[in-house]
Amino acid sequence: MLQGTGSNVGKSMLAAGLCRLFTRRGLSVRPFKPQNMSNNAAVTGDGGEIGRAQALQARACGIAASIHMNPVLLKPEAETGSQVIVHGERLGSFRARDYFALKPALMPKVLDSFGRMEADADLIIVEGAGSAAEVNLRSSDIANMGFAEAADVPVLLVADIDRGGVIATLVGTHAVLPPSERERVQGFIVNRFRGDVSLFDDGLRTIAERTGWRSVGVVPWFELAGKLPAEDSVDIERKASTSQSDRRIKIAVPLLPRIANHDDLDPLSMEPDVTLNFVRPGEPLPGDADLVILPGSKSTIADLGFFAAQGWDIDLRAHLRRGGHVLGLCGGFQMLGNWVRDRDGLEGRPGDREGLALLDLETVLTTEKRLEHVTGRHKASGAPVAGYEMHMGRTTGGDLARPFLEIDGRAEGAVSSDGRVSGTYVHGIFAQDKFRHAFLNRLRSRADHGLAYEQSVEQSLDALADHLEAALDIESVSAIAKSRQRTTKAVSATMTN
Repeated sequence: MLQGTGSNVGKSMLAAGLCRLFTRRGLSVRPFKPQNMSNNAAVTGDGGEIGRAQALQARACGIAASIHMNPVLLKPEAETGSQVIVHGERLGSFRARDYFALKPALMPKVLDSFGRMEADADLIIVEGAGSAAEVNLRSSDIANMGFAEAADVPVLLVADIDRGGVIATLVGTHAVLPPSERERVQGFIVNRFRGDVSLFDDGLRTIAERTGWRSVGVVPWFELAGKLPAEDSVDIERKASTSQSDRRIKIAVPLLPRIANHDDLDPLSMEPDVTLNFVRPGEPLPGDADLVILPGSKSTIADLGFFAAQGWDIDLRAHLRRGGHVLGLCGGFQMLGNWVRDRDGLEGRPGDREGLALLDLETVLTTEKRLEHVTGRHKASGAPVAGYEMHMGRTTGGDLARPFLEIDGRAEGAVSSDGRVSGTYVHGIFAQDKFRHAFLNRLRSRADHGLAYEQSVEQSLDALADHLEAALDIESVSAIAKSRQRTTKAVSATMTN
């Protein structure tokens, strides 16, 4: 199990790389994360939803994603806390205090899923959540040491040196953990090192002396990380930092407080002549943008109000007057209509919110959630598309008569009469090369650059596995994993006797 000294230290990426590394060695590998918190989710083949990171890790293993790879998923909502997904299905929305009371009842479900993963795997790479040092939450923990002790798995602790204070975070984590949990930590990994790794040898010795834990490696900064789908919203900053002002096509994306499934945009950011500009609160939508994309949202009405409060609704109309284009994805699609109605208070207080009125549509939020993989074609170009739907709400209105896509023989999405405002519920469509090229060619004056996105992801996973093979003591990692197997067998023998 990979646990971290804090959030966003690189656990998800390391887990994906180890999944690919050990899969290439011929092992049957499975990813697992007991509890995840993210609005970036993926639809599984068994009809549920899990965190995007576990879907990428499953891909690294060469297998289909399953709801049991991430049995508990928390999707933060405005005002109401988080939507809780258990075994792929929505359990309900809970405030933090109510969820803490619920967690002990979720541990058996987590262990059930872990058992199912164990049944057909040689190796499971488990990813923790947040920090192992959150001892104030330990009594009801199902994500870190609580799970590790219940499932009896050894732990490697991950720390991020790029953010500074790596010695203090590791030594400090050791200081607050109780003795049994300190002993469960079998080693540590220093991640995201820039420069000459040998310069940190004294640092490794200091950590080992003060904790008794051994280093299993220092992982240098991985330059291709931006080519892999990201899960955390903090990774948007990483994507934004790769923008180049001299690129031909400029796409603006307003950063909504409850932005969801922002990995929809990853393939666009990798196109060599596209600048993807994430617009922060307080900044105007850029006047020279060719396209504005309204991304998915976990709380459509609240984010719609936030959008207007920034003055982005005024900027958006000015953008259209200049001849620009607009695309809404899922929640962003709902915002483009005349009204969004939440009569049952599914995302907050019951009520209606006037939309941007750029499409003749109205959306009523409902408890029914559509979770489905889909295939079809783009109506304007005929290019094939594939992706997934993951939304609550029923949308009606006149502009549905001009669909954006045709999905499994049915009309999907909407397009304005002048063709410059479009919306769809389907996530993941920009990962399809032919569609993405056809869509962007409307905005550029020359042929596409031929980016093969899915191939790029596979190449990046292989490069990540090579990166970890060179940086880590993989034989020690293997021995640590096998120690759990030996312990389990010993316990079973004792129980039998």
